[in-house]
Amino acid sequence: QVQLAESGGGSVQVGGSLRLSCAGSGDTLSSYHVGWFRQAPGKERELISCITVRYGNGGPYYADSVKGRFTISRDNAKNTVLLQMNSLEAEDKAVYYCAAVFEDIDPDWYHRPRAYDYWGQGTQVTVSS
Repeated sequence: QVQLAESGGGSVQVGGSLRLSCAGSGDTLSSYHVGWFRQAPGKERELISCITVRYGNGGPYYADSVKGRFTISRDNAKNTVLLQMNSLEAEDKAVYYCAAVFEDIDPDWYHRPRAYDYWGQGTQVTVSS
């Protein structure tokens, strides 16, 4: 099983950028479908992006709210999944979690937190105007 640890959160102004990192340990993260979720106060945890194990199983997914601003990628040499966040908006303020499940899953399950077996502790992102 894999352990996950997020880093890279912080405070930025509107329009700024952050790069979140999800580091895997205990197993090879490239064998896992990995998603980035976020949860704002009083709101449900929502999927914002995920990346498949096999390229042929579909390209990365992005929620409409972040499409064109966020980019998910793998750095297999570092056993890490990255989330580059540009043009940050006040609405992006939340705790961001990475989550993983071994092998690819049905796209209908991408959005369901219970589809993911492993979770990091979360990292806070604050965007101020």
